[in-house]
Amino acid sequence: MVTGLERQLAGYSLTTAEILYRMPDHPAILQSYIWQEYDCAPEFPVLETFLEFWRREIEGKLHSVNVSYRQLISAGSWRLVTLQQYH
Repeated sequence: MVTGLERQLAGYSLTTAEILYRMPDHPAILQSYIWQEYDCAPEFPVLETFLEFWRREIEGKLHSVNVSYRQLISAGSWRLVTLQQYH
């Protein structure tokens, strides 16, 4: 089993998707579903697989999907901090 750290080192980032869908018995009402997983931007293959499953297996018709992601492991940054010496 691949761990979250291994995925991050492979370029995956924490991805959150807000999925809005129409309820089958009340199509005028939008319902929200939050999905979160490690995925690889900008293609998002894990999310695409989940959305294919949704279209195939879940009755609620998709309305829209909003995606945000953040790389948790990235290049470090250095900055100079000068401390004044007090005598």
